[in-house]
Amino acid sequence: MPEDQELIDEILRGSHAAMEVLTRKYYKPIYAFVYRKVGNRELAYDLTQEIFIKMMQRIESYSKQGAFKSWLYSIAVNHCRDYWRSSDYKNTSKQAELLDTVKSEGNSVPYIFERKETREQVKEAINSLPDIQKEAVILKYFHHMKIKEIADVTKANVSTVKSRLKQGLGKLATILERGEEYEQQKKSKRSF
Repeated sequence: MPEDQELIDEILRGSHAAMEVLTRKYYKPIYAFVYRKVGNRELAYDLTQEIFIKMMQRIESYSKQGAFKSWLYSIAVNHCRDYWRSSDYKNTSKQAELLDTVKSEGNSVPYIFERKETREQVKEAINSLPDIQKEAVILKYFHHMKIKEIADVTKANVSTVKSRLKQGLGKLATILERGEEYEQQKKSKRSF
């Protein structure tokens, strides 16, 4: 596969094929990042599409300083942040709360509410983190970025990223520990 810079040069000369190759190369990791941030497949799909539109609109501004991958993730991080601040998010959030309320009031079968798997617990725990810690954890442990790369992408310094990771991991450990204790308490109550 051609190097990113070769593809960018071709795109700047008007190559649609190079645009497709570059998009295919990064689509899955960007989608995965966005999905982990927002937790909704359809919304992640929409936001990912918007991120790649922004990438194409701004490709001329890529300064070749640092890796293209970091530049693209910066667009993704900022786009997600913009979404959280938008009125679309606030409206969607209210609808989701209402839907959750209706679901919980309408279903009386207790096993529906039991946690499915450890993976689901981790996902919930990550979603409960403050946004800046959540970003750092997702980029580090799901996208295998180095701390310096995360600092570049999030426009923070290295020590801030380390702090966000440490605090985020500490909170995750606490949340997951509480979840295990809760599950054990439920099991012991059932056995009586």
